[in-house]
Amino acid sequence: MKYEQFPIPIRSERDLHNKCCGGMVWCIKDICGVICAILTWLLILYAEFVVMAVMLIPNPHPMYRFFNMALFQTFAFLAFASHLRAMLTDPGAVPKGNATTEIIQQMGFREGQVIFKCPKCCCIKPERAHHCSVCQRCIRKMDHHCPWVNNCVGENNQKYFVLFTFYIATISIHSLFLAVNQFLMCVRNEWRECSSYSPPATVVFLVFLVFEALLFAIFTTVMLLSQLQAIWNDETGIEQLKKEEAKWARKSRWKSIQAVFGRFSLAWFSPFTQPPSRSKFESYLYPV
Repeated sequence: MKYEQFPIPIRSERDLHNKCCGGMVWCIKDICGVICAILTWLLILYAEFVVMAVMLIPNPHPMYRFFNMALFQTFAFLAFASHLRAMLTDPGAVPKGNATTEIIQQMGFREGQVIFKCPKCCCIKPERAHHCSVCQRCIRKMDHHCPWVNNCVGENNQKYFVLFTFYIATISIHSLFLAVNQFLMCVRNEWRECSSYSPPATVVFLVFLVFEALLFAIFTTVMLLSQLQAIWNDETGIEQLKKEEAKWARKSRWKSIQAVFGRFSLAWFSPFTQPPSRSKFESYLYPV
């Protein structure tokens, strides 16, 4: 569908479905997703506790201590911020109930022109949108629904999800390095003055951290690579899974990356910058 052929339609009323704080914040009220999100924060906090209290603060080498503290805290903060942005950003929901005869006439579609309507949320379904049974909405360029961020990964928050997987993988690998180094140092010193905690407690903390870090390093690296491949090929996870024939005009690989992250700059790595904005017509047709 070539949107530029049609006049700008009248805006629909503000959509408050899946919104909190008077419609200011996107939030999915799914108990499984809420539990997974809280579990994610608890696991990050556990890594914070072991890295800081067990390994770095008691370390006798100031340069090693301060360098790794700054590095870990920076990436942990960016991981937490990316998770919040991925979770609380509207992924690209299409307004419910806009597939009425009156609105379709206002949009100026030609007689006989094919438009797609979602029977579940009664919306005009844009190209490459899919319905999410958890969010109960059609999501533009939906990749998948991720319980760990309690949200769909779609057009508006894919950047934040990619950053979340990148920073979690980074702190997981860093934690593995620190844990192995701490264990070797404790063995060399025969477990004397290597931690503020007793040797059995230190071993338990390190073993659980290694298990957590290894598990999440593998999981998030796989997710990161799959996301980058999907962006590189201009194809969402659902489109890959269903092996849908590309009816849309595929972007070049560089344009596809820019559509998610914007022009190349340090802002690519920041969860505090917005993804590229949509066209003016799309903003009116499918307002957030």
